[in-house]
Amino acid sequence: MKLADQPVADAMRAALAGCKRHFVAVGAFSALLNLLFMVPMLYMLQVYDRVVPTGGRLTLLFLTVVLLFGLISLALLDLVRSRILVRASARLDRELSAVLMDASLAERGGALDRLARQTMREFDSLRQVLTGPAMLALIDAPWSPLYVLVCFLLHPWLGVLVLVGTLMLAAIAWRNEQGTSDATRRAGDAASLTYVAQEQMLARSDVVRALGMRDNMVRRHLQDRLEMIRLQLAANFSASGHVAISKFLRLSLQSLALGLGAWLAVTGRASAGAIFAASFLAGRALQPVEQILSQWRTVAQARLSFNKLNHLLARREATTALTALPAPKGRLAAENLLLGDPARGAVLLAGVSFAVGPGEAVAVMGPSGAGKSTLLRVLAGAARADRGTIRVDGASTSDWDSERLARHIGYLPQDLSLFAGTVKENISRFDCAPADEVDEAAIAAARACRVHELILTLPGGYDLPLGWGGAGLSAGQAQRVALARALYRDPAIVLLDEPNSALDAMGEAQLVQTIEELKARGAAVLIVAHRTGILQAVDRVIVMANGRIEFDGPRDQVLARLQGGPQASAPQAPPPGTITARRKGSAA
Repeated sequence: MKLADQPVADAMRAALAGCKRHFVAVGAFSALLNLLFMVPMLYMLQVYDRVVPTGGRLTLLFLTVVLLFGLISLALLDLVRSRILVRASARLDRELSAVLMDASLAERGGALDRLARQTMREFDSLRQVLTGPAMLALIDAPWSPLYVLVCFLLHPWLGVLVLVGTLMLAAIAWRNEQGTSDATRRAGDAASLTYVAQEQMLARSDVVRALGMRDNMVRRHLQDRLEMIRLQLAANFSASGHVAISKFLRLSLQSLALGLGAWLAVTGRASAGAIFAASFLAGRALQPVEQILSQWRTVAQARLSFNKLNHLLARREATTALTALPAPKGRLAAENLLLGDPARGAVLLAGVSFAVGPGEAVAVMGPSGAGKSTLLRVLAGAARADRGTIRVDGASTSDWDSERLARHIGYLPQDLSLFAGTVKENISRFDCAPADEVDEAAIAAARACRVHELILTLPGGYDLPLGWGGAGLSAGQAQRVALARALYRDPAIVLLDEPNSALDAMGEAQLVQTIEELKARGAAVLIVAHRTGILQAVDRVIVMANGRIEFDGPRDQVLARLQGGPQASAPQAPPPGTITARRKGSAA
């Protein structure tokens, strides 16, 4: 069975190569196992052909001892083979789990975003197949010709009967693959969608309850599940029909082999032992193929999981090792950024160009849906523009190692995105550096945004465990902790999306002081703002509408222009080095 529909990714190939010795050992044990499986057949032949006619009780004793020894060896080999497969599964987990998780976190929307949410579930499904009956059936299937050959040795007609039966079962397996692969894929995709929707719904169950949406969300989820079950039933019905046919065929062939052996024995063309040996060999030759058919859904799902994971890793490996550039000084520039939303047919960013220098604070304003938050997401690396270039200290972000660059960028998203962990762990971005170093940097970041004293009043202080989304803190407290996270280790570029939306007057005043200090130490600060209290700390204002920059200039001139004041017609004078985009027909 072909696993990958595209070239195998390097990480996947390396992990499989690491398990090669396990699979070689399993193959060797399988060879011995299948040879030992013929011990009961040989025992029956000898009992009926040698012991019964001669009454040799001592011969029967020795044959029985040999049989028991062979069966004990078979059981031990089967146990060792299963343990080797379990170890191969564990090794795959060691080799790939970190790589897959990293690749999932690297995904920034797009076609594979849904897969990224299900990566580890797909991987665990693939690993479990390695230790299940489907894998054992696949390993045993190549030995079916051995049993067919032994049938030919007993009598050509027995060999022909078993060979025809094996070929018929193989044809049924092929037909099953052709008839169920597409249905299995669509059922798997539907299941992924359903599980993702369920996780998102449960993550915000408090909002669902507060808005009286429980019945509606349950009804919506049931609709999704009905579609998933409909597709699964279609795949299962098709597969179950082939399984029923294969079972009927195997049982019929075993009985026919028994009858043919009896006819050959009666006519003197074969020994009496061939009667039972023929039935045993027919069953053993056909069993692996039937097991594969009965486990086909698992096998098909494993192949789909392998292809999905391989695709994800192949995208990750498109990057190459990059030169470690010096730490940025705080020069950020956007050049002709374009980003669309194909699902809605909307343009989120349309030719956005501007620059921010060290020690400069710029506010981005505009109506809802203007593209402000999208712009910050693209600049922070949380989303990827369709076209355009983002430069940090003159170098395109594509020339930076994304993980290393992110350490020099402080980003406060609109939804905060605090994680399950302590306050200190969230502020420190779950840094794995030495504890003393992390503690010092986390406290310094908290002091920088005036939240240190507030944290000390919390039960447990910096060690207070938070739930997902910052559960355990008020909205204002969570926003200030998220701001401290953005300032962790003094980033050269700070991007703040409505940092004062949940702050009171005192908190907003402290935020203004924080921004002034960021400017004083040479950081470039870009702020999305709706509330005007924070504007006293900025040097420039960019006004956006419909994904475009409408105005870009000194704060007082832009604000006066927006208000229609006496400076409305004054020429704009953006700071040196900035790229200003104006609406057609606006005053120069």
